[in-house]
Amino acid sequence: MLSRLLKEHQAKQNERKELQERRRREAIAAATCLTEALVDHLNVGVAQAYINQRKLDNEVKTLQVQASQFAKQTAQWINMVENFNQALKEIGDVENWARSIEMDMRTIATALEYMHKGFNNRINFYIFLLKILNISHV
Repeated sequence: MLSRLLKEHQAKQNERKELQERRRREAIAAATCLTEALVDHLNVGVAQAYINQRKLDNEVKTLQVQASQFAKQTAQWINMVENFNQALKEIGDVENWARSIEMDMRTIATALEYMHKGFNNRINFYIFLLKILNISHV
């Protein structure tokens, strides 16, 4: 009887050990599946973040190129406007110079006309002109 109880006890212990070992393997398998599922879920998020980062990097590069091109074009426009303004100033300077010369010529012509009427002979008139023009050969 004692030996039979001992054998039953040992058999039950072996069954419990086998059951415990089987449950341990199942728990390990379940933990492994859970871990893989969590890692897969995280990897999807990381992969999406990586893809988004690459897209952003490409957009930044494109934007930098476009900004550089725009800056160059803007500099060209500014240069063209400055050249145009300079040309307008030069035209204005030429117009002012032409008006000044025209006024001087009219003044001289009028003065000569009055002086010619005031001089009786041509020699006195020519001497006067030479003095006005600062010609020292007289």
